[in-house]
Amino acid sequence: MFEYSFMQNAFVAGTIVSIVAGVIGTFVVARNYAFLTHSLSEIGFAGAAFGLWIGWPALLGMMVATVASSVAIGVLESTYTKRDNVTSAISALAIGLGILFLALGHTSSSAATGILFGSVLGISHHDLYLLLVLAAVVLVTLLFNYRTLRQLSFDEQGMFMQTQRQQGVRYVFLVMIALSVSISSQLVGSLLIFVLVTLPAASAKYYATTTVQLMGMAIIFALFGTWVGLSVAYLTELPTSFFIAIIEVLIYLGSVWQFKRKA
Repeated sequence: MFEYSFMQNAFVAGTIVSIVAGVIGTFVVARNYAFLTHSLSEIGFAGAAFGLWIGWPALLGMMVATVASSVAIGVLESTYTKRDNVTSAISALAIGLGILFLALGHTSSSAATGILFGSVLGISHHDLYLLLVLAAVVLVTLLFNYRTLRQLSFDEQGMFMQTQRQQGVRYVFLVMIALSVSISSQLVGSLLIFVLVTLPAASAKYYATTTVQLMGMAIIFALFGTWVGLSVAYLTELPTSFFIAIIEVLIYLGSVWQFKRKA
């Protein structure tokens, strides 16, 4: 399996995506941003379709759309508008625009399928370099804002800081979520991004007691699902995203069952 360069690239890309998803997913779950992540995946679909329509790489279009939308959601959320309502409105518009852009651009069925379900087995060395750069930006940014972000996620009511600083961290976090969504789309596609960003972290909370443990467990669960999913997809020639989704769901259900059994 590893004698083929496309599988080598797929495993490296899967590892990068899983690490980023595990780290950012810890804060996403703590902040109850799972619905936002799901909506950003739909917004990312529109951005990717727009990018292909005007001749951009799909990833670039997705990044522009998700970053702009996450900031817009943050601004509207700050005006005493309920976050879920705002997110639903923007994601509904994005789905319609995505379908429109696919039609206007006469996008091929294979390209559309790649946007929706990922194309990890077609990742090139150039794609890997881009993923590495984006992952480094996300992880380094989170590292520099780790203490503030941890308090914002797990103890927002107890934050003793200026409102302006708190808002700044929120916007940084929203942008990092958007970039993580764009990165994860390379592996599982826009429709299943929330699987990697939310489920491993949601499973980890049943075992871990500290933030570092949460991130570590989330990364382990994401890596396990990705590596096993890629291996089974290679053997069966079925979609990788299907197996990753199934594995992560089973891990989550097993975590819930284990927790309830001990309770």
